[in-house]
Amino acid sequence: MQTVEQIAQAIVMREGGYVNDPDDPGGATNHGVTIGTMRSLGMDLTNDGKVDAADVRALTRAQAEQVFVEHYFRKPRLAELPEAIQPSVFDMYVNAGSNAVKILQTLITRMGFAATADGVIGPKTVAAAQAAAQAAPQHIADAYGIARRNYYYTLADQRAASRKYARTNAGGKGGWITRAEEFISARYHLSDAEHRARTAAWA
Repeated sequence: MQTVEQIAQAIVMREGGYVNDPDDPGGATNHGVTIGTMRSLGMDLTNDGKVDAADVRALTRAQAEQVFVEHYFRKPRLAELPEAIQPSVFDMYVNAGSNAVKILQTLITRMGFAATADGVIGPKTVAAAQAAAQAAPQHIADAYGIARRNYYYTLADQRAASRKYARTNAGGKGGWITRAEEFISARYHLSDAEHRARTAAWA
């Protein structure tokens, strides 16, 4: 089992450096940390009395890893979830906030272990997640990863500007899909043809 610090390092590697994509609702981002997160944490790295793009650019990988561990893993109580799904939920939390937990809550409810899809990890969600993992120990991580992949596709269905994150210009799998599939067993990865069929309706 990887440590949370190792998982955070892998997330930072996956996220890459500074970007400020106008199609990304998160705005300026560096190592996966958005300007909104930095503002909420008061991370005025340039000491000029405000948190802006210059502060985002100044963020180091080590600082990003610390933000993720403290505010995207420990604070939302991901450590109380089954170990098998912690890496994927953690990675998704960095990418989509509390929606990562809602995806899990919806999944385990469909498995017969009721949890309210409110994005908050409390005793009921922890108990349901642990029960689901015990019922399907060899499948829970794949099931979550697939649910996560489906979330990305649905998001791109609904928001045309987000489709470039799910499908490349050449029609192949975009970053969102390849990211989700890093946590899914190879036998459950979509083939290129399946991916193209899934996205065929997009303009």
